[in-house]
Amino acid sequence: MKALFIGGTGTISSAITRQLVEQGCELYLLNRGTRSGNLPAGVNLIQADINDEAQVAKLIEDHTFDVVADFIAFVPAQLERDYRLFKDKTKQFIFISSASAYQKPLSDYRINEGTPLSNPYWEYSRNKIACEDYLMKLYREEGFPVTIVRPSHTYDERSIPLGVHGRKGTWQVAKRMLEGKPVIIHGDGTSLWTMTHNSDFAKGFIGLMGNLHAIGESVQITSDESLTWNQIYEAIARALGVKLHAVHAASSFLDACSTEDYRGGLIGDKANTVVFDNSKLKRLVPGFTATTRFDQGIKQTIDYVLAHPELQTEDPEFDAWCDKVIGALEAAVAAVKQ
Repeated sequence: MKALFIGGTGTISSAITRQLVEQGCELYLLNRGTRSGNLPAGVNLIQADINDEAQVAKLIEDHTFDVVADFIAFVPAQLERDYRLFKDKTKQFIFISSASAYQKPLSDYRINEGTPLSNPYWEYSRNKIACEDYLMKLYREEGFPVTIVRPSHTYDERSIPLGVHGRKGTWQVAKRMLEGKPVIIHGDGTSLWTMTHNSDFAKGFIGLMGNLHAIGESVQITSDESLTWNQIYEAIARALGVKLHAVHAASSFLDACSTEDYRGGLIGDKANTVVFDNSKLKRLVPGFTATTRFDQGIKQTIDYVLAHPELQTEDPEFDAWCDKVIGALEAAVAAVKQ
């Protein structure tokens, strides 16, 4: 198989890249080369900015592919560019959408590909919906061989997956845990969430590549493991070797007192209970099973982050915000008890 990834070095795509190379795929990555030092041997790098359409067209002039996958498209205009570049050069075009595009609030916590797409809280999700609409129109009217993939919360060894964190990443929350400080969990922590290790996601994704039955289809790829947010934070604390000190706060309250996009990221996504029905994926990719349990995967992540100081980006602004929020909640409790 000859494949081209636009991107190929992110949380989701890096695991797919590694597994494809191990399987002997002729894999090309089209990106700016800023992470090329981490690429496995055997990957062919086409170094360019995908937004420079003329340059990319010239670089791929003599190539055709079995699969082209765009991991970094977020708005329809980027897919219009992709269509111009690849409409006659690939047998399958895979677009990475998002499970956050599913209807919010959910009418049924059990999600499958037939769940309506509607998210009034998050522009990111609405843009992904618009991208899906554009591609499916091309499939119906032009025969463009599209497959849409919807990941949910997928994580790797480089970043700790969390619900509430600052704009500089999630390390500051882990640092608070290590220092014995309280950390904020949105809601009461009992809503269900799904975490998927990127190595498991990669197995499902590769099974869709070159798969005739996946053309014209939308497919979600997630683990079947459901966890409460309390369980997620407890697992992270255990991996760090510390006791969890949790403070719960309503998602609407966190959104109201923050400059972060908690309206989209929480109210439009993580504050909702989600349980995924992966029956469609398992029909298309017989034998697919997500095998990395969260407590095992997060231990690998914590060990890796602790061993790599460059991943430990501190966020004093978020840290101070957490202290203010927790102080305000404690003051409110004290005032009511008077």
